[in-house]
Amino acid sequence: MQAMILAAGFGTRLLPFTKLRPKPLFPILNEPLLLLTIRRLQAAGFDHIIVNCHYLKDQIVSALSGISGVLVQEEETVLGTGGGLRMALSNVRDEPLLVSNGDIYHTVDYQKLYATHRDNNGSVTMAMHDYPRFNKVTVLGDQVTGFGDGQGENFLAFTGLHVLEPEVLEQIPLGQNYSIIDCYRGLLSEGKTISALRVDGCSWADMGTVGDYLALHGRLLKREIPLWPEFSNVPETGFLVHDDAFTGAGGTMREWVCVGRAQLEENVSLQRCIVWDGARVVEGAVYCDSLLVPEE
Repeated sequence: MQAMILAAGFGTRLLPFTKLRPKPLFPILNEPLLLLTIRRLQAAGFDHIIVNCHYLKDQIVSALSGISGVLVQEEETVLGTGGGLRMALSNVRDEPLLVSNGDIYHTVDYQKLYATHRDNNGSVTMAMHDYPRFNKVTVLGDQVTGFGDGQGENFLAFTGLHVLEPEVLEQIPLGQNYSIIDCYRGLLSEGKTISALRVDGCSWADMGTVGDYLALHGRLLKREIPLWPEFSNVPETGFLVHDDAFTGAGGTMREWVCVGRAQLEENVSLQRCIVWDGARVVEGAVYCDSLLVPEE
């Protein structure tokens, strides 16, 4: 089985933190999300994985260097979700391609999605769920019938996970910025079928904003949503502190906190915070609902 992870975006809603690293390399419980996603795909049987990159691409190239079965596609210009997939077509095998956004944490079953697509014998299968914040796709029964803004019982949210037949990408102009959703609109206008797989019972989180990123950590550390088995040992206390972190005397942590290879000086107080590798929290500092990162 083969897959592609879309990891070329700018992550503008996460500025200024995306000046330091691209969003797919943001750590989740001290481990880069992109690497965790690759491990999950490989554990599900995907032996050919393409990852595209553009913004801060050198970091992604370095992070993925030497990983067996992973091909990195460097893009010199912004190609969008469809343009990036079209560029990858020459490296795609003659079999269905699972596509995933590089900035989502979810428990959707990759194998079930892939198998459902094969059973449908159609061009595209999209994983959909009821998530009011993003409900913009019209779904009737097991078929997608339109893309647009709206609310109602027939509107669902696209999870960013879909499986497509490689020939779908042939209609996208090569080397141009293009949206895969525009491609799918074209399929519908031609009378083609786009299947929908409902995955409402699965956990799903998008790291679109700092608030989303913090909330995901809180839910994971408090065990409100399942932990991927690909994570290293995560204690059930709500507090994850890397073994190589320095923690000064007199510090306090409340509710939940995640600390990487960082330096916490004496009498630091943290509540609902994430501290990245290389960050330094000065003596007596008090933070709540904060992402703390190294100085540029």
